[in-house]
Amino acid sequence: MHPISKLLTAWYKNNKRDLPWRHTTDPYKIWLSEVILQQTQVIQGLNYYLKFIENFPTVADLAKAPEDKVMSLWQGLGYYSRARNLHHASKEIYKNYKGVFPNTYNEIKALKGIGDYTAAAVSSFAFKLPYAVVDGNVYRVLARVFETDTPINSSEGKKEFQLLADELLNKNKPDIHNSAIMELGALVCKPQNPQCSICPINLHCLAFQNQTVLNFPVKTKKTKIRDRYFNYLVFNYKEQLFIKKRISKDIWQNLYEFYLIESDKEISTEELFLNEFLKKLKKKTIILSITKLPKHILSHQHIYSTFYELELNEAINLEGFVIVKKSDLHKYGTPQLIQKYLLKKK
Repeated sequence: MHPISKLLTAWYKNNKRDLPWRHTTDPYKIWLSEVILQQTQVIQGLNYYLKFIENFPTVADLAKAPEDKVMSLWQGLGYYSRARNLHHASKEIYKNYKGVFPNTYNEIKALKGIGDYTAAAVSSFAFKLPYAVVDGNVYRVLARVFETDTPINSSEGKKEFQLLADELLNKNKPDIHNSAIMELGALVCKPQNPQCSICPINLHCLAFQNQTVLNFPVKTKKTKIRDRYFNYLVFNYKEQLFIKKRISKDIWQNLYEFYLIESDKEISTEELFLNEFLKKLKKKTIILSITKLPKHILSHQHIYSTFYELELNEAINLEGFVIVKKSDLHKYGTPQLIQKYLLKKK
């Protein structure tokens, strides 16, 4: 066993958090937890995990569930492609493996939406297979311990850090080792204000010795941010709303939203109502309210949104839209931006 792994294991035994997915070797539950915790803090993801397990106790239950129910339960977590891939993969398992989760790394990785990290996590935690995990926490620990300045978001960096993780891995207890190094990154080796003085491996950490901890890990420059301008028309008719599922390969795919007019810049109410569609509706609508929300930040996009609440004085037909009671809107999965608007209107 590598001396770093030995120290990590001893530290983990006394300092690990008590989390429900650490009390099971069920690959479905472990996989579910890993997908939920991607881009999500444990404190937020925990309730979603419990909610999913309650509604879908087995992978077969998830496979048989309607997509709208899955997306509705995921609502608020963001990165909705995770939910779509989760649902798709559960169907693969149900169809190709008769509902029994595959037990080899390559079979697990072949499932929709599963990459190197998740395959290694499920393989090691559920089946104790010797695969080292490399997530954001592990990148940070390894970059500081070895003072490695290769960018972690480069193809070269991914290979280099995987080799370092493999070198440290305790192949006899890969589940404990992987949990320990991730936990260290989450609790001690934090991005800001790392607690180096209590770190169990600080004597092995080059960045600590050279006082360069905050210089690591290194990342290449981020992708250019795209600004988008969403003008939502919230049509009300007799306490009913018009919503439509986003089906294009864009953000929020398969989630529901109000009637959207996207513009290439921020526009005034007068400019918006020059739209040909709205011109035809002019005599049928009354503007009840106009609500601007703060900038909505996604990983590579900033959404500037304005919601126009419009009261209809007669029924209209909007192709592709579902008409729902206001009281039933919560049953449909909607983007976080829509939820922010609804919360503001309460």
